[in-house]
Amino acid sequence: MFLSLLQNEMTKTRAFVFKNLIMTRRNVFTLFEILFWPLVAFLSVGLLAEFAELDPPMKAFILVGVVSMSVVQVCQLDVSYALLYDVWSKAVKHSLIAPVGLRHLLAGSLIVGVIRGGSVFLILMGASYLIFAFDFTAPGALALFLFLLGLFLSAAMVGLFVCILVFTFGLRAEVAAWSLVSLMLLVCGIYYPVSILPQWVVFLSELIPLTYFLEYFRQFYGFEPTFPHVLAKGSLMVMIYLILELIFVKAALRRAKRTGMLLKLSE
Repeated sequence: MFLSLLQNEMTKTRAFVFKNLIMTRRNVFTLFEILFWPLVAFLSVGLLAEFAELDPPMKAFILVGVVSMSVVQVCQLDVSYALLYDVWSKAVKHSLIAPVGLRHLLAGSLIVGVIRGGSVFLILMGASYLIFAFDFTAPGALALFLFLLGLFLSAAMVGLFVCILVFTFGLRAEVAAWSLVSLMLLVCGIYYPVSILPQWVVFLSELIPLTYFLEYFRQFYGFEPTFPHVLAKGSLMVMIYLILELIFVKAALRRAKRTGMLLKLSE
């Protein structure tokens, strides 16, 4: 019985993985999301660091930040696209009346996001080593795995929040898919330590799990974390956020059905 239920869940999730892969393959602009924009941001910041003649630790600080931002941005877009693709094609209600759950849609999209985000990381990791002689594998396999897991979970958190906003406010909220990560850039220490920020901004930084994952990985390159127990705090916080968002996204869907927002997002 359990194996049958598990197989049923996996089949439904694979269906959305396949759907997102098809959408990705047919959209030429997804190549820009994986190759063009991450490489442009990476080379721009990396070459600036070379021009400024930063020492190796400072260069490591900057490169870890810019690569992390690209990975999170690409991965969270796929989770956001789980809903936005249907919104743009006016097919939200058609997806939701199928014998599947919202969990299958989101899980399938996250899997594709991890594949695309992982591809971005591998590309930028290779470019870091070849162009700037920076080795992302120096902290070891376990530290790198935990860091990437933190990035992917942070991306899922952002993507789920976008879905909640779309169910609540409609198509007007789609801009959040591209703007939220940029706002996080300002407060979570992508290009500078959060310790230099005003105290009230540091408080906001403490509410963002990505802050802790960045500090965790950077400590292997000689930077002391601003906060204690960064890996434990980041992991606990992102899991709490994801659980709360799963509750809220279901509530937002029920509200969208009740208020007619779901019909506005469909034909």
